[in-house]
Amino acid sequence: MVGSPGLEADNIMLSQDETAICILDQSLLPNETCYLELKQPQELYEAIFSLRVRGAPAIGIFGAFALYVLAKQNSTLQDSDSFFQRCQQDRDYLNASRPTAVNLSKMLDRVLHKAKNLMHCGVSEMIEAMRQEAYAIQAEDIAMCQAISEYGLSLVQDGDGILTHCNAGPLATSRYGTALGPLFLGKERGITLHAWCDETRPLLQGARLTTYELQQAGIPCTLICDNMASLVMQNGTINACFVGCDRIARNGDTANKIL
Repeated sequence: MVGSPGLEADNIMLSQDETAICILDQSLLPNETCYLELKQPQELYEAIFSLRVRGAPAIGIFGAFALYVLAKQNSTLQDSDSFFQRCQQDRDYLNASRPTAVNLSKMLDRVLHKAKNLMHCGVSEMIEAMRQEAYAIQAEDIAMCQAISEYGLSLVQDGDGILTHCNAGPLATSRYGTALGPLFLGKERGITLHAWCDETRPLLQGARLTTYELQQAGIPCTLICDNMASLVMQNGTINACFVGCDRIARNGDTANKIL
């Protein structure tokens, strides 16, 4: 099941029988490419808590699929009220793995809400609605990443140098990525962009993940330590700066945490 991270939505997917979630373990990158198959509540919780899956959109997609997988395990509860209560407990348990991750709670609530609206129809209908919503969440993220990538690519030119910080590529999302998306889309269209990647201390998302993604896709990149960014910019090597951020205000202001 080895794929090419960044070209397809293969960092998070349901198993063929849809009883488990398959993820690329980000905690082992770049030294080891390992896919995990998770189905037990403790495994799903730990994957988020230990950053095996990370990046706000990716966590939301993972949470949606996880709640659906657990719902299938609870299908023996034929009473709609009992089934929904169990789903609600699973939702709260998964959300506790990363309570500050807005995408996680939001997507969990979306999937749970679908089940709640069909309590009068029966358990099987509730599970199918949860399944469809989880897939819809992933599809929406793919569409958003495509749109962001298209817009970002329109702001740069062939041969430009791009400074990156943190990791906002396909590993953190579903396809292309957000801030890194223009580089992957540019590669597909024959546009050469060179990425200058901050290491992003202390977890080294830039050093471990961003450079890994870019190298896998054949995109030229140079890893620099964080305090070299100003020097590289002073030398005229940088034409644009694409960074990951936790929040974006309507006026365009951005914010990211410092650990």
